[in-house]
Amino acid sequence: MRFLSHLILMFAVALTVGFGLSWFALSDGRLFGAYRIGPWAAWPAAGSPSPDPYTRAHIARAGTLQLGQSEGLEFVATNDSTGRPLDRSCTYRVHGTTPVASFWTLVAEAPDGANIARDDAAATMHSTRLARNEDGTATIFVGKALSPLNWLEITGNGPFSLALTLYDTSAFGGVGSGADTLPIIDREACA
Repeated sequence: MRFLSHLILMFAVALTVGFGLSWFALSDGRLFGAYRIGPWAAWPAAGSPSPDPYTRAHIARAGTLQLGQSEGLEFVATNDSTGRPLDRSCTYRVHGTTPVASFWTLVAEAPDGANIARDDAAATMHSTRLARNEDGTATIFVGKALSPLNWLEITGNGPFSLALTLYDTSAFGGVGSGADTLPIIDREACA
C-alpha cells in the first residue's frame, strides 16, 4: 500500500513538473528558442522553413501568421523595462533605437491579440510617421493621456502588450546586426 502511494505521488510530481515546464517553454521560451532583449521577446526561428519543436508549439499556441525569415521579425513586450506588467491605466515612454530595418511598426494589443488603439486614431506607430530626436533616437508615448510628439493612443482597461515588428531587417543576421538595441519601456504615470 505504501509503495502504491509513493508511486502515485511520484506520478503527480512528474505530471506537474512536465506540464509546468511545457507551459514555461511555450510562454517565456527563454531557454527553448525565444530570444530576449530587456522586456522584448522574439522567436527568430518562427519564420524558418523548419522551426524547432518549441517554436512550432509557440506558433500553434499563438495561432498567428508568422513572417518569413527574410520578411521580418516581431518582438513582443508584456512588461516594462523594470519587469512590471503593462497596464492600460498607465502611460509609457518607449524610447531608444531599433535594429536596422527598412520599416517597422509598433502596435498595442489586448491579450487576445486585438488592436487597442482608439478607433478614430492611428492604429499603429510606424517608422515613416515619426518625429525623431536630434540624435536619431525616437520617443513614443503609449497611453490614454494626451502626450507630446509621438503618441499611440490606447483604449480600454487591463493588461496589454506592445508588438514591435521589424520588416526587412538584419536582426539576428550576424556581426553588426544590431539585435541588441531595442527600445526601453518606462512607466511614466498611472491613473
